[in-house]
Amino acid sequence: MYIIIAGGGIVGSSIAAQLTKEHSVVVIDSDHALCEKIYSTYGIISICGDTSKIDTLKDAGIEKCDIAIAAMRNDATNLVFALLARDLGAKEVFVRMNDPAYEHAYKVAGATNIGSGVDMLVDKFVMDIKQPDIRRVASLGDGKAEISIITVPIGAACSGRMIQEIAGDSSFPQDCVIAGIYDVLEDRLVIPRGEARIYASNQVFVVAPRESMVKAAKYFRK
Repeated sequence: MYIIIAGGGIVGSSIAAQLTKEHSVVVIDSDHALCEKIYSTYGIISICGDTSKIDTLKDAGIEKCDIAIAAMRNDATNLVFALLARDLGAKEVFVRMNDPAYEHAYKVAGATNIGSGVDMLVDKFVMDIKQPDIRRVASLGDGKAEISIITVPIGAACSGRMIQEIAGDSSFPQDCVIAGIYDVLEDRLVIPRGEARIYASNQVFVVAPRESMVKAAKYFRK
């Protein structure tokens, strides 16, 4: 994917460093020295410019951008970038929210992913980019366990199988717990027992360590 990050501070550079091995990443920041540091440290293309200027965003390739990330400290600046990025063709816009009062404004501007809290925000954005089928709800014990929602795709091999069958499958992580099933078609939440079945389009609530969560997502997508 082609990803543009507005802001080369702690949040922006941390996200860029984790994504650059698998994606094309460009960072925009008004601090020339910071741009040079990001390039020399990570080899990431860095553009020194104003993220509220259309010409700067076009120089960064905003029209071909898959995900634009507003990672600056100022909500007003992030808001302008989010609005312009969306208008100029970015498919998705992630924003760093510092003040919760801006949440509605971000949604109106077209933000598709809103995060707050530095460590959780970096983890959330990276996870949402690398594993878009996993929506993390919460992190417990400093990341030792996570609660996430995994959507079962159409045609999944596990569709129609009982919980007890899935839990007993050697390819399903043994440290994963299926805590709930949301039936989208019938608009109801199922608290699963052993004989409950999972079907395509269901949203499955899973509790597991992060690595096992990724394995569980792969299992449900097979």
